Amino acid sequence: MENGQSEAALRYEALSVDTLATRLGDVHEVASRVGGEPASWEIREVGDGNLNLVFIVTGTAGSVVVKQALPYVRMVGESWPLPLYRAHFEYYALVRQAKRAPNIAPEVFYFDKPQALFVMEYLYPHTILRRKLIKGERVARLGETIGQFCARTAFRGSELSLPSPEKKQDVGLFSGNVAIPAITESLVFTDPYYGAEMNHHTPELSPVVDELRRNVRLKAKVQRLLMKFTANTETMLHGDLHSGSIMATDTDVRVIDPEFSQYGPMAFDLGMAVANFLMAYFSQPAHRKDNVLATYQAWILEVIEACFTSFDAEFRYLWQTERTGILFPRTLFEEQGNSADDACDALLDEIRLDALAYCGIEMHRRVLSLAHNADFEEIEDTALRARLEARNVLMGQALIMNPDAAREVPALIELAQAYNRQDVL
Repeated sequence: MENGQSEAALRYEALSVDTLATRLGDVHEVASRVGGEPASWEIREVGDGNLNLVFIVTGTAGSVVVKQALPYVRMVGESWPLPLYRAHFEYYALVRQAKRAPNIAPEVFYFDKPQALFVMEYLYPHTILRRKLIKGERVARLGETIGQFCARTAFRGSELSLPSPEKKQDVGLFSGNVAIPAITESLVFTDPYYGAEMNHHTPELSPVVDELRRNVRLKAKVQRLLMKFTANTETMLHGDLHSGSIMATDTDVRVIDPEFSQYGPMAFDLGMAVANFLMAYFSQPAHRKDNVLATYQAWILEVIEACFTSFDAEFRYLWQTERTGILFPRTLFEEQGNSADDACDALLDEIRLDALAYCGIEMHRRVLSLAHNADFEEIEDTALRARLEARNVLMGQALIMNPDAAREVPALIELAQAYNRQDVL
């Protein structure tokens, strides 16, 4: 439910553990799910992300999650202001993802636009996937679920499926979210490739970083991919699909935090997800003992393979069953006695190549730009960390420069295994 109060009626106020019960105790969508007197609610602030406040609220009937945007980047502080409207777009994205990929995105119960907050399903006993990967835990059907999520949201958010007026109206709506895409455009596509002010990297990695930033052809390719990203509104993206935006049990996978959602290329989310699995793969020698290292790394590569194969299979299924938009209409193919399978294969091939290139860029930004992955960052031995990060950076470079060489999944797996054996530092 969306709060119907006018924006002028309420002045924004950041929540705290002390004020949340008073502020939301009279909201039926919250109180009915939590239960008990608001004064007796157990409230924990659990936000460990870069941008927002996040609370878990528990009462006699159950628990909910309350998420509120702050007017600045939390990990930096008030020196980097951010508009509160980004919470509106995260809410819009969650609602759309719940329809396009049911039972993967959390359900939203309440949205308060002036306060830039929403209340949603508490996922329990799910934990952040990145922590599970660092600990060496396995999740059944992880790759299959992420591949399906990417395929369903990509296909159903595009004019392969959506009526064109509805899709164009949605693009117009999300075009108002200018601050968040600007972060992606700088932190992901630009900052890793020069000495940006907020960059940081492991000191021992500097020789690899310096050489990377001297690669003019690489930087030109990345900028060409940035052009695609900024000019392309193929589908609604999650926008930041990393292992910290996935929660899981041993048998269930859910996708959260689409706060970087915007319209963009179909390949982007798939590439981001695979990049984070590759970074988990390369970081494993610092987290696993030798007797289990090889088998766990092999499992991560199986997850990556399943991401791609599941994406392709689900996309082809939707192509056959839900291709009702203006793109590749049946009037041009099946109704004239022609198969559209070759057209689907060609589109999937294009998506695969772009996904691999976006994957390479994400592998760079997570060790060279502002927001790093815990997979590497929590390795205390900086010499070891740099050695593992170097493998990651060099494979990312290979994927950007020549994604065609890793077009087939076995070739991608072999490439990862080859870089995993390299020592360049």
